[in-house]
Amino acid sequence: MGVDLGKIVPREEIKFDYLKHKSVAIDAFNALYQFLSSIRGYDGNPLMDSKGKVTSHLQGLFSRSLNLMGKGVKLVYVFDGKAPELKFKENEERIGRKILAQEKYEEAASEDDFEAMNKYSKQFVRLNKEMIEDSKELVSALGLPIVQAPSEAEGQVAYMCKSGLVDYASSQDYDSLLFGAPKLIRNLTLSQKRKITGGKTVFTFLELVELDKVLNELGLNQEQLIVLGILTGTDFNVGGVKGIGPKKALKLIKEFNNDFDKMFSSVNAEFDWKEVYEIFSDLPVDKKVKLNWNVIDRERVKKILVDKHEFNAERIDLAIDKYLADNKNSNQKGLGDFF
Repeated sequence: MGVDLGKIVPREEIKFDYLKHKSVAIDAFNALYQFLSSIRGYDGNPLMDSKGKVTSHLQGLFSRSLNLMGKGVKLVYVFDGKAPELKFKENEERIGRKILAQEKYEEAASEDDFEAMNKYSKQFVRLNKEMIEDSKELVSALGLPIVQAPSEAEGQVAYMCKSGLVDYASSQDYDSLLFGAPKLIRNLTLSQKRKITGGKTVFTFLELVELDKVLNELGLNQEQLIVLGILTGTDFNVGGVKGIGPKKALKLIKEFNNDFDKMFSSVNAEFDWKEVYEIFSDLPVDKKVKLNWNVIDRERVKKILVDKHEFNAERIDLAIDKYLADNKNSNQKGLGDFF
């Protein structure tokens, strides 16, 4: 879910040339859940191999990574580690919602209601250990760095961006800003169409969100931005304070002039805001990360996609051949040397 500050955050539309030869760290789980939710059949079922293993995430990961690499973007995938204790509590509620959605899906299936099946199937998406390991193996085979965060990936991504290890953070959520990422890229996909809740299709564009501009326009400091996110709701206090959206939260912060204890008391917050704040201000991160980019290992890619999960070998070869042909100079040098 993540914090949603879209209504008040200034954003700038950019072109892909802006990211050429730039390094971008991606919250891997954020991307994988997008693929699992969007790459599905007419009945809502994800792509699967003959053994019943879900492959939607691998299809999306392979296609999008290769397309972005073809645009000269230096991708880094960052995977979640151990979730903070508060997230475990929120996950328990999510599990309940997933179970309910699965029951509704099965009811719709018994009535051959494909529209409802498609709707509810996306609400009980799960990412298991095997899917995560396959994803890591594929990312590595594509020559891209993998970073295993000790805790939340978005916090690790933000640290890497702040410390200059990468040029940009990438996520659909705005949590990276609360973690202090100076530059956030949204809608990092060549497709300008995206399906939203209810099945509607909206047009999206590559966006740059700069933390300094956000703070200046809203008249906040970093501490206040975190509190604003907590008021509206984060992964660690889903829903935030009932009835408070970004605009009202902004008004409250300025009204109470940094007396956050009094502010949260006045709105009857049913959580300890300081616990949530501490996650964003003091999350464990790996400060010894080293990034290396390599050329694509075609045989490893095919071993994962073709041999293990029955992807079409000719299509995989054609996609890799096209990428190599379009990026001939960079691959002759080796990606590490070229960048």
